Amino acid sequence: MGIETTILFIAILIISVVIHEVSHGYMADYLGDPTARLAGRLTINPIPHIDPVGSIVVPGLLALLPGSIIFGWAKPVPYNPHNIASEYGDALVAVAGPASNLFLAAIAGGVLQLAPIAAGSPLISFLVGVVLINVVLAIFNLVPIPPLDGSKILFNFLPARFNYIRRNVEQYGFFILLGFIFLGGIAVIEPLIFGLTTFFTGGSLGGIF
Repeated sequence: MGIETTILFIAILIISVVIHEVSHGYMADYLGDPTARLAGRLTINPIPHIDPVGSIVVPGLLALLPGSIIFGWAKPVPYNPHNIASEYGDALVAVAGPASNLFLAAIAGGVLQLAPIAAGSPLISFLVGVVLINVVLAIFNLVPIPPLDGSKILFNFLPARFNYIRRNVEQYGFFILLGFIFLGGIAVIEPLIFGLTTFFTGGSLGGIF
């Protein structure tokens, strides 16, 4: 991966992660919780969302490693579930992030497949990058391990008598997530990532993967 492609991917990643977080905030605000709005986090300006480690250091270091996957994260958008009356508020707020990423992937994929783009155009690499990164963000965040969105969706539908399980899992969620990543869990979701990316791009991978 050349330096230009690396910079492009990091830029797409930052924008996609910001939109992911803002979508959480907009859904919470729509459901009655103004916390993110009052904190000035309902903006696509990346500066209020940047986490120095997750948005800069980690993606930058990974970009220097051959064959590594570039990923990162932004500051979580603040959210107060007590302001939301909906029984499924946690799930709705959580699913808004991955849904926004799939929406971006669908838009980029639609342009890639339908627009008259010349073969070899840099725009192809950009659109494929948008699709791939947003599909990865969506699918990875739907894994039901805290603090990922999938865990919030799952726990929201568990009966109250299982709250002790939620507390215990959330307590060790970060370590469970690290185990999932480094013990081959990514291989479990790779077929879905590849399948969705192929679906959205129509099989046009832009010659960069």
